[in-house]
Amino acid sequence: MRYVCDMFKFAHISDIHLGPLPKLTLRELFSKRITGFVNWHRNRRKHLFVNTLDLLLSDLRTREPDHLVITGDLVNLATGIETRLAAEWLETIGDPADTTVVPGNHDAYVRGAHDRSVKAWYPFIIGDEGTRDWDDETKVFPTIRRRGPVAIIGCSTSVATPPFSASGYFSPRQARETVNLLKKAGDEGLFRVVLIHHPPIHGAASSHKRMIGIRRFAAAISTGGAELVLHGHTHLNTVYWLKSQSGQVPVVGIASASQGPGGHKPRAAYNLFTLSGEPGAWNLVCDRYGLTEPGDAVALDHSHRFYGEAVRPMAVPEAARMI
Repeated sequence: MRYVCDMFKFAHISDIHLGPLPKLTLRELFSKRITGFVNWHRNRRKHLFVNTLDLLLSDLRTREPDHLVITGDLVNLATGIETRLAAEWLETIGDPADTTVVPGNHDAYVRGAHDRSVKAWYPFIIGDEGTRDWDDETKVFPTIRRRGPVAIIGCSTSVATPPFSASGYFSPRQARETVNLLKKAGDEGLFRVVLIHHPPIHGAASSHKRMIGIRRFAAAISTGGAELVLHGHTHLNTVYWLKSQSGQVPVVGIASASQGPGGHKPRAAYNLFTLSGEPGAWNLVCDRYGLTEPGDAVALDHSHRFYGEAVRPMAVPEAARMI
């Protein structure tokens, strides 16, 4: 089937970090969580606000996107109550069929947390293939969801790591399956959007926050083909580029959806992508809406065309830039 798309809109948010932290038991703190607990009280709670998130989502709804994607870090320390509250929060966003989630490193903060998060949020994760074998939750990913002219391919880099580490891992098995999904979606004439939490770019994150398997991911994109990669983790508004069979693929990051004014990181924002056209002649415009400096409103602060008459994706240098 060859899709000709009049218009399809999808929005991207990331790094929700729902707060405040619940009360923790001594048993819960007797782990890596103690470092996150200290970091929350020293830093994150001063800049990550629920009302900022609410303001951002309220504005997003007025744009009426056809789909919403969330690239991880819904919680902070991945306690049981945080995971359940995040599931309840997701239910307030809308129908699970209209929202796609992949987990982040905070969602897999300690051993076993990744599996609990995936199970709790599974209606927002499950792909077209349906329920997988829960004997091995790590094999849930990659997933594929077809929505109109778009194939949304969800990958997971979320693994439990030692204290003071926030790295991610993209496995050989997941790479192979991602290539297969990308090729299949390409054969179907779909616009392929890959979701991943960690930026799959060398130097995009510090060494203790990097993604292990970056070359593997780049090879999967190059071999399978893709039109867009979306990630979180850095809390920054960035654009990078990866090579694929059809040219340069934009790799787009976004600020934390809960970041208030006055911090070192950019204020909360979301990207709204408007897609039209058809395979070989796609048009994609990205509008970023961000929290204003006073922190009491959300406004358009950047627009960029990735595909269309005014853009030559192959001519863009393979480098990163802030947007």
